[in-house]
Amino acid sequence: MTELFKIFSIDAASALDIAAAPDEPHVHDFEELIVGTAGTLEHFIDFSTANYPAPFVSFVTKGKVHRVIPRVKDGQCQMWVIRFKSEFIPETTFQLYSYYHDHATMALQPGECFQRLVMLCEMIDGEMRYGTQDLAVVRQLLSALFTMIESERRKLDTSDDSRQKTQHITFKNFLRILEENYHRPEGVEYYAEKLFMSSRNLNLICQSILQQSVSEIIETRKLIEAKNLLVSTDKSISEIGFELGYSEKSYFTSVFKKKSGQTPTEFREEMRKLIS
Repeated sequence: MTELFKIFSIDAASALDIAAAPDEPHVHDFEELIVGTAGTLEHFIDFSTANYPAPFVSFVTKGKVHRVIPRVKDGQCQMWVIRFKSEFIPETTFQLYSYYHDHATMALQPGECFQRLVMLCEMIDGEMRYGTQDLAVVRQLLSALFTMIESERRKLDTSDDSRQKTQHITFKNFLRILEENYHRPEGVEYYAEKLFMSSRNLNLICQSILQQSVSEIIETRKLIEAKNLLVSTDKSISEIGFELGYSEKSYFTSVFKKKSGQTPTEFREEMRKLIS
């Protein structure tokens, strides 16, 4: 996907088309949220398949091997699909990784609470249809949508696995501290010390939850913010690199290109063409 943000809906006809020629399991370079109001979602993720009747929400982080097939149920299917780049809401994306890494799809109860989610999807779709769409408005609506989904998730969370809960709490605390300090040139030891644990144990938790080392997660967060600043500001490459803890422009450019496949300048030019 080349756009920063995209939303579309799936109805019964398009669901039948997708089911007739489904994709192979794959990974993608964007985040994906599906809000299902009618029909059933067949979801292959983490190397197992499950079926979820509507209403449900499903969030798939980029890099996850998965496949979704919308199915018609009782002659109906209606699902909102929202796709966005990590840098679109960088302050929220990493929280989503911890919430949904092992529970991609969540069944919900029909009623007023779920309808609020549907209304937000409709508002986002309406904004994207304007000739002069305002992505700042879309960001706010998307953040509100995830806040409401998280509220529903907490109501349904009955897990009693204390070890897993402890790991999740530690990971969320790590992401919270990272959000406050990613712009600084700090390494694994800094974050482990803040969490009163060893670097090894923090790395084990991050590998278990996100399949990345602490250093990889730090660099990924820096990259997301770098993309955000390249798109939303006129700051120079050197200024952005320095703001994110890179003392040399050449090193920042090298890291950026290694992780994204483009130099910062190439990324900025491509995104500006797309937005304009």
